[in-house]
Amino acid sequence: MSVILILGSAPNATSSRNWPKALFSNILTINNAWLVRPDWDAAIYAWDFPPENRPHPCKEQELIEEETFVPIQNEYGGFVYSGGTMAFTAGYFALGHYKPKVLAFLGCDMVYDNSKNTHFYGNGSPDPLRDDITLRDLEAKSMRLQILGAQQGCSVVNLSKEPSRLTFPRVELNSVHESSLAKFDEEAVGFALMQEKSVGYYVPSGRYWKEKDRFDIKKIDAIDALWRQAWNSSASR
Repeated sequence: MSVILILGSAPNATSSRNWPKALFSNILTINNAWLVRPDWDAAIYAWDFPPENRPHPCKEQELIEEETFVPIQNEYGGFVYSGGTMAFTAGYFALGHYKPKVLAFLGCDMVYDNSKNTHFYGNGSPDPLRDDITLRDLEAKSMRLQILGAQQGCSVVNLSKEPSRLTFPRVELNSVHESSLAKFDEEAVGFALMQEKSVGYYVPSGRYWKEKDRFDIKKIDAIDALWRQAWNSSASR
């Protein structure tokens, strides 16, 4: 079974340092998370990630940059609908590139306590807290990713034990291979996707912030509400 570990930069990411690599088909790190363990397979980062913070891969490792992940995220509707933060970008990239059976997140909870270190390396600038039109409802974006994963036969789960903005089911490390596929309401999902297409907030370059003046917050909020509805109706089955 293909199991992809997506590793973010929350403090609990360090709990994965001694996890057996054999549990995962690939380890995909986000931004600075490549520092957590040396045996990562791919490192994904945004266009503005500082060059001095980027890893120097060995021949078995791969760097995933904008020109690689933007076309894949666009296949899933684009950044306005899927959420312009690297945790979701990594998720959609993994779904499209690896076609896994399980997508397991750690260190991506997007909950920040100002009295503590926000990242495993100290204080950082929490990307999801930006005043961004695509990040108004992190839970809805999380639900969307989980549902679209289920549509292609992938269970999207959370290995974290901490409070989380992710809505993915929590699983234990030793049972990650047994993660069940989420149910989804095909009619509700189809309607949400139809509304996205109708609104037309697709930006081929991925740099949606350059076109923000054409986006209507109320329309994006309404689409987020449709994903919540689709997720809730699926969860009740």
